[in-house]
Amino acid sequence: MEQSAHPARPGSVARADPRSGGARGLHLLMLWIKAFHIVFIASWFAGLFYLPRIFVNLALVPAGSDAERARLLLMARKLLRFTTMLAVPAVGLGLYLWLGYGIGKGPGSGWMHAKLTLVLLVMGYHHACSVMLRKLEAGVSPRSHVFYRWFNEIPVLLLTAIVILVVVKPF
Repeated sequence: MEQSAHPARPGSVARADPRSGGARGLHLLMLWIKAFHIVFIASWFAGLFYLPRIFVNLALVPAGSDAERARLLLMARKLLRFTTMLAVPAVGLGLYLWLGYGIGKGPGSGWMHAKLTLVLLVMGYHHACSVMLRKLEAGVSPRSHVFYRWFNEIPVLLLTAIVILVVVKPF
């Protein structure tokens, strides 16, 4: 391991400048991109976990509680917009890691194909949330709070499968 030239920090590992063009610098840049990818993924999923909970509450609003319904719809709209803004860099950084750095390419990368399939399902789930919100806003949602409670479990299952694929790389 390379030692730092700083006398005030003996024993610390020297860090390469990612702009230096060296292999260590490129690796360090890739790690930063990966870190931000994980942060945006976690934030995106936080929104996907909470949005259907708002749908549950909307389905339980008693008739005539217009103020409560309006408040929940406003919360849902804002959350969907923010969650969508988080999804864009999450997916973009993931694509950059895959196409730019070659993570998940080559032999033994079946896990990446499975992960990408699940990511497409997550994007479909996100879209389904926006469709459901539009129906709730229009007052034409025939779904019960029980449906939304079950619907809320889907991103948990998808995230669990994606994390297992990325960490374990079973195939």
